[in-house]
Amino acid sequence: MPLDALLDDHDGLALAELIRRGEVSPLELLEAVIARIEARDPALGAVVHRFYDDARAELAAQVQEGGTPEGPFAGLPFLLKDLYSFQKGRPCGNGSRWLKDYRAPFDDPMAARWRAAGLTVVGKTATAEFGLNVTTETRQHGATRNPWNPDYSSGGSSGGAGAAVAAGMVPLAHASDGGGSIRIPASCCGLFGLKPSRGRNFTSDAWAGLGVFHAITRSVRDSAALLDATCGPPRHHPYCLPKPETPFLASLKGDPGRLRIAWSARTPADVDLHPQCRAAVDAAAALAADFGHAVEEAAPEVDHAKLREAMVTIVAANMADTLSPGNPWRPEGARREDVETQTWIFAERGRQVSSAQYLRAVTAVREIGFGLARFFQRFDVLLTPTMAAPPPRIGLLDTMVDDFDAFGRKVQPYVAFTQMFNMSGQPAASLPLHWTPEGLPVGVQIAGRVGEEATLLALAAQFEQARPWFDRRPPL
Repeated sequence: MPLDALLDDHDGLALAELIRRGEVSPLELLEAVIARIEARDPALGAVVHRFYDDARAELAAQVQEGGTPEGPFAGLPFLLKDLYSFQKGRPCGNGSRWLKDYRAPFDDPMAARWRAAGLTVVGKTATAEFGLNVTTETRQHGATRNPWNPDYSSGGSSGGAGAAVAAGMVPLAHASDGGGSIRIPASCCGLFGLKPSRGRNFTSDAWAGLGVFHAITRSVRDSAALLDATCGPPRHHPYCLPKPETPFLASLKGDPGRLRIAWSARTPADVDLHPQCRAAVDAAAALAADFGHAVEEAAPEVDHAKLREAMVTIVAANMADTLSPGNPWRPEGARREDVETQTWIFAERGRQVSSAQYLRAVTAVREIGFGLARFFQRFDVLLTPTMAAPPPRIGLLDTMVDDFDAFGRKVQPYVAFTQMFNMSGQPAASLPLHWTPEGLPVGVQIAGRVGEEATLLALAAQFEQARPWFDRRPPL
């Protein structure tokens, strides 16, 4: 079978298995991926840095030394998100003109784990500047477009990862999520996107622990296998969950049992739910009942005003620190003209945050988490729309508009269902179960208890088997 067809018909684990059996050369697969990126990316703007020669040299050395690379994804090309992902000597621009010349001085722990999983990094994908937007449109790299319709956004802030996987450049790509940034692009691009529990993968305490690293994938099993490969604490780390006794990949093979599933389409009072998003969650709830699960309409009580205030306070304070003199990026600090208007306004607001206000915000995060934990004493899973609206058009969320509150109101439909689980630290995933009549994907979100990714993955596998999405491709 031609390599181009193999990339269409196989997920990451299947391609790695072909490499292990000697049916596919990892170097030939790399060249096929490079050709796809070069052919498809100009229309999408998904890949912002390319490391082709390094990837060729790395794979050639591995093949010469041991025949084939090692790891569950042995020899598979991989893309990193260009946001707080550090490989020594390589760019990490965070979507910003201000950091276009920055080179990482070290490898972060996740980079080592991706390498140990057998992945070969061929480039980095576009992100919203510092991960602050639900679309990926920056002055530095332009707009990242949705492969299903280039007039629409691929989501954010991991929009480059979503566009690259949906366009078939790679079967999986690194993404991160501080308020929905794995799940939103997965929903926009018709893909599977799991946000793991806080501490499941190693991450920093930036944004008060709201953010996590993982991936956007075409198949559920690729997500499970990658989490198996990367999860668990570094030695003596105090804040990470241990590796589970049963691998996540094995959880897909068993029956999850009769789950207690709550479903809800309730939005905050100032957010309207689009009819297509309602249709998506209604159909998913009915399908879950067909699986034999106990399905009930119910929603946790969440103080969305407190949630938003806490999120803005924490993110704004972090941005003030990031742009201030003495930062580790450019110690002289940033000027207003160096960054997007919204980034600067976030930082300006952060400079007004007192220590007491920041502490109250962190306390609010914990309170929201406690409230959700009480809800999940009654239920195993909560099923909702991923977003309250279909993918936004390019330009809807202009980061150069000098009106912070108006920008915030426009963002709300896209984070109304996602941010609470960054607050609580719970795992949540977006499943591509619905498309609008215009052909745009609409995701459905499932969330579970902290540490119970296996439950979500097993349920996601049931949906994947009943409503397969792997072979559904955008009209590139």
